[in-house]
Amino acid sequence: MTAPAPLARRLGLGDAIAIGVGSMMGAGVFSVFAPAATAAGGGLLIGLVIAAVVALGNATSSAQLAAQYPSAGGTYLYGREQIGPTAGFLAGWAFVVGKTASCAAMAMVLAAYVAPDGWEKAIGIAAVVAVTTVNCLGVHRTAAVTKVLVVGVLAVLGLVIVAASAARSDGAGPSLALTVDGGVYGVLQSAGLLFFAFAGYARIATLGEEVRDPARVIPRAVVASLTIALLVYAAVAWSVLAVLGPDGLAASAEPLVDAARAGGWDWTGPWVRGAAAAATLGALLALVAGIGRTTLAMARHGDLPSTLAVVHPRFAVPHRAEILVAVVICAVVAVVDLRGAIGFSSFGVLLYYLVANVSAYRQAPDHRRYPRVLQVVGAVGCLVLAATLPWESVLAGVAVLALGLGGRAVVRRQLGT
Repeated sequence: MTAPAPLARRLGLGDAIAIGVGSMMGAGVFSVFAPAATAAGGGLLIGLVIAAVVALGNATSSAQLAAQYPSAGGTYLYGREQIGPTAGFLAGWAFVVGKTASCAAMAMVLAAYVAPDGWEKAIGIAAVVAVTTVNCLGVHRTAAVTKVLVVGVLAVLGLVIVAASAARSDGAGPSLALTVDGGVYGVLQSAGLLFFAFAGYARIATLGEEVRDPARVIPRAVVASLTIALLVYAAVAWSVLAVLGPDGLAASAEPLVDAARAGGWDWTGPWVRGAAAAATLGALLALVAGIGRTTLAMARHGDLPSTLAVVHPRFAVPHRAEILVAVVICAVVAVVDLRGAIGFSSFGVLLYYLVANVSAYRQAPDHRRYPRVLQVVGAVGCLVLAATLPWESVLAGVAVLALGLGGRAVVRRQLGT
């Protein structure tokens, strides 16, 4: 039997950081603060800190594992190698399903910012088709487009922060106090929702087979991209909360636009909407690529149909896997609401990183880069945040995981494996 074709190593450190930042500077920064404020009020700032601490544990685990296993698949591969095939499948299935919902959420955010009334779903689906086309042309094109989008998004986010600061200096915002309006449970729920915004930091790990010098590049890229995103998120969260207040932020459909307008900067509206579209496209580029690589790895090991393990002979991408992923995302866009997609995505991704933390904890001493306490913090944090998500998201996540395990058992029984 012919061995599956490998992917090409074309990404350097700058490419890897751009993909990591691009994955995080997506729908999250433009959409997640409002539902977080609904859950916790001013306590969302505490939720942001909790989400960042959990993300740090997860990021260092992913970086440590990716240095040892620089192949496509991310935690699906790590779980198989360090824990066992079932744990690997759970991680891969949770990632594919959860991140498919995440991609749908991002497409919905893009449509909310730029689509005319009645055209939201059509524009969202068109965006998914566009980024899938770019991805199918090669990972180097994915990285190049992502760099351009990230620079533009960071510039506009800086503009929002300046505009909000100007509004505060003019006395246009409410008095801001660090409160826990929703109680401890509300703060933890906000942290689980805010985790959705951080969950792209290890995207480069799923592309490990396409990175040059992966043992050096991947750990640096994961930590660097998380640090950049955390600093930007903290600045944006403080700015919009200071200007709009907890109630205003919770009620806002376009919180960044409203925060910039509060000081009379109405002209910034089109720029912020354009940045939201660019950020969403950048995150979709990286996410569809990451889901495609995890699907490829699962197909290589028989956990998904082997036809999805095909790599394009010219562009060196798993084109069948990415096209299938795009079709499913478009279907989700057509039927699911934004809040449901965010919560469901967070549940799946938290389980994915739980497996990553346990896998990193089990690594041999010669592969260890970070203290085990970080893996413990990451694992416990994932469990707590998953448990405090909206119950509908938890129930749907458990049901989909059970469906995946049941389907895998049936297929393996038929194959006699």
